[in-house]
Amino acid sequence: MAHFEKELERRELYRGRIFTVTTHRVELEDGGEGLRDVVNHSGGACVAALDEEGRVLLVRQYRFAAGRELLELPAGKLEPGEEPGAAAARELAEETGYTAAALTKLAEILPTPAYCTERIYVYEAQGLSGAGEQRLDRGEFLDVVPVPLDQAVEMVLSGEISDAKTQVGILLLARRAAGVTPYPPPVGA
Repeated sequence: MAHFEKELERRELYRGRIFTVTTHRVELEDGGEGLRDVVNHSGGACVAALDEEGRVLLVRQYRFAAGRELLELPAGKLEPGEEPGAAAARELAEETGYTAAALTKLAEILPTPAYCTERIYVYEAQGLSGAGEQRLDRGEFLDVVPVPLDQAVEMVLSGEISDAKTQVGILLLARRAAGVTPYPPPVGA
């Protein structure tokens, strides 16, 4: 049996710089009604890249909502009309100074589907070149931290790396580096 909820009414509660919040009155599959609050987000892209020494390129930055520094894959939100692969390439160049000859989509993840529309597209970068100068956005402060892939996997498994998109990206990158294609195949592949 397919489960569903039918939207009956939608009202915007908040409009911010990065997301909006809406509330929805819905009809449930048993005919009853419910309320759903939704954070509407344009989505983002991240990129898992190995440098010439087999190290995954991570960035360390302070995340206000988490209240601490985190190690993450280079990532950012999608700009209006921007394709996820273009966003991944842009963020790799801006945050690390590297460019990629090619990008392969590894996954599309829904970080918090119970209340948020955000989709994050995870890419693998191939054919890195550059390592030039970062081009960070105004107010963005981060350090590039190359970590051997095996060590990065251990950091995910131990909880030292707690960012979900980074965990997914590192684990999928490790599978591909071991010659195993992602399972199941990426959405839209």
